[in-house]
Amino acid sequence: MNQVVTIGLDIAKSVFQLHGVDAVGAVLLRKRLPRSRMLAFFEKQAPCLIGIEACGSAHYWGRELSRLGHEVRLIPPSYVKPYVKRQKNDAADAEAICEAVARPSMRFVPIKAPEQQSMMVAHRTRSILTRQRTQLSNAIRGHMSEFGLVAPVGRNGLESLIRVISDAADERVPSAARTSLLMLVTQLRLVNEQILESDRCIIASARSTEVGRRLMGVPGVGPVLASALVATIADPKSFSSGRNLAAWIGLVPRQNSSGGKERLSGITKQGDRYLRQLLVVGAVAVIRYAQRNGARRPWLVQLLARRTPKVAAVALANKNARVVWAIMTSGERYREPLAV
Repeated sequence: MNQVVTIGLDIAKSVFQLHGVDAVGAVLLRKRLPRSRMLAFFEKQAPCLIGIEACGSAHYWGRELSRLGHEVRLIPPSYVKPYVKRQKNDAADAEAICEAVARPSMRFVPIKAPEQQSMMVAHRTRSILTRQRTQLSNAIRGHMSEFGLVAPVGRNGLESLIRVISDAADERVPSAARTSLLMLVTQLRLVNEQILESDRCIIASARSTEVGRRLMGVPGVGPVLASALVATIADPKSFSSGRNLAAWIGLVPRQNSSGGKERLSGITKQGDRYLRQLLVVGAVAVIRYAQRNGARRPWLVQLLARRTPKVAAVALANKNARVVWAIMTSGERYREPLAV
């Protein structure tokens, strides 16, 4: 009797689609399952290879199915799309996942532990709070400008506007508007406190791991980026080189080469947007410090001599991603390059 050896699982919020084949590729299973029957079904199923798109809740299902003895592999959704034959629906997606997971050259996403996902929740929360702080600050500035009160850019300028709002004797702000503006000020102060609490949590997580402490030795890698790298990259050895890690983050040039002619353009901007943003921001900080105090690294000096600071920042972010991979895989610490 033929046995299902590979299953493509298209996950969703409530209804899941399965597509199973045997060792020669013959279809043996096409099934829709509600969420409540998922684990019970796979408990009775013989151990097999299960492919899942690396999307929402994929890491949870990967851990749960792995506990039942199955081999679970997570696939980036962009790698599954070429295997969808015609119309897109749950059954077609499950069939495409089943086909893609069996390819020998396919790349997979390591399953994250709950601790890694918990730390990424802290990072996402911090990002949301930071956006809310920017929105509240802009709202206060915009509303105050309607009454002719404009402050310089920066924290001190915003604080001067808040002092005007808090002063009930200041007649430049109508009382009806002051009531609403005080709500925004109260919300802004609460968001600032929550951001500080998130920063303390993230800094503590970066310092608590030996890998995080080593990563913070790289110029341009602070506690926030070090914590995000440890939480996001479950297995650095899954990347064969530092360039592959930089490509996964989206920091390598986009290629449109043909006929032996290489055509390179801007970076691909694929992969993890959050890590790419933090790496570029860290590189910008290094370049600004070098412009004020002088760069000690010959490579950076030569780069700034022939490229604009923004282009140099992206190139330095790419280099830092490769350095990060080397540190995480080798167990060594960062060593400052010396001039020849």
